[in-house]
Amino acid sequence: MNAVLSLGSNLGDRMVYLRLAVELLEPYAVSPVYETAPVGGPEQGDFLNAVVLVHADAAAAWERAQIAEQRARRAREERWGPRTLDVDVVWAEGQAAGLLLPHPRAAERAFVLAPWADVEPDAALPGRGRVKDLLAMLDLSGIRRREDLVLG
Repeated sequence: MNAVLSLGSNLGDRMVYLRLAVELLEPYAVSPVYETAPVGGPEQGDFLNAVVLVHADAAAAWERAQIAEQRARRAREERWGPRTLDVDVVWAEGQAAGLLLPHPRAAERAFVLAPWADVEPDAALPGRGRVKDLLAMLDLSGIRRREDLVLG
């Protein structure tokens, strides 16, 4: 079973937190890094984002995501607030308690779709369509690929 996870960080040394997530999640594929403007929430710094593909069902992916956030000392003080590490399960086979799949806002988020399209060009978001087609419908002005930053 495979899962798609989205990584984001906009507090502290963002690359350190993304690298920690990659180490803990043990992906078989890692996207390029993107820098993106925050979506919603309070005034805050830009995010570094990436997508990883892991061999896991929904429950295992969710558990790994929670462990990675805990290891990064993520504080959940404010919805959509700044964070050391955010790991979202975008898609996975199976189910996990409290987890809606596919992620309910994934089709609207360029910071998820752009790196996912890079790492898996023929990907589709179940029930929504091809990732590249969804990405083509979005405003990409707040997102840029960072060729100078490499995760894996």
